[in-house]
Amino acid sequence: MKIGQWERLTGWLLTAAAVVFLGVYAVPIIWPQLPQPVLNVCSVAAWATWALFAVDLAVRVVLAPDRLRYLLRHWFDVLVVALPLLRPLRLLRLVLLLRVLNRRATSSLRGRLAVYVAGGATLLAFCGALTVPDAERSNPEANITDFGDALWWAAATMTTVGYGDRYPTTGAGRLAAVALMVAGIAVLGVVTATLASWLVEQVKTSEQEQTAELRAEIANLRAQLDALGDSDGEADHV
Repeated sequence: MKIGQWERLTGWLLTAAAVVFLGVYAVPIIWPQLPQPVLNVCSVAAWATWALFAVDLAVRVVLAPDRLRYLLRHWFDVLVVALPLLRPLRLLRLVLLLRVLNRRATSSLRGRLAVYVAGGATLLAFCGALTVPDAERSNPEANITDFGDALWWAAATMTTVGYGDRYPTTGAGRLAAVALMVAGIAVLGVVTATLASWLVEQVKTSEQEQTAELRAEIANLRAQLDALGDSDGEADHV
């Protein structure tokens, strides 16, 4: 079996696992007051889905013709699978989730752009809003302690507005803020580039339609002139 066949075979399974992982990761952060048994179930489910991601990476490495080269080319996947226990790097697990979901994007460039812009921006803001209160609640000086404030902060950060009423105070929170700033600028760049590409395509299509219409009119005029020339020739012959 090749890597491409494995990815097609496990695509929907990993997508479902990614959605489950996001849910069980988010529930304890949004509702930390839930009963401990519920929180334990979320923790076990999160580790189970994470193990599934690790198994997927291991299988892809085994199937790779050159395993060392594959590991070097996919070093980020290896990093986020190997370092789930470090609290400041827990956001990396959500980054891997984005990569798993990207497998289900359409193969066309426009399809991927649509997925990134429409779904990616929302998912990035949601993940950023999850990470900050998780990191900030232990700090007595924190001003982002609930999910509602975190969503507001994430939206302001990604859109580069930066009101300054909410801001992270811990190292992990600031690390998430930097990642969200970079992601926000990238998303805005993709939106601008996509819009510019669409406008250029519309102008090009309009020009092609006008050119086709002009060519049709010219061909019609030539046909009429040829018909008139033939009529005059017949009249002279008579």
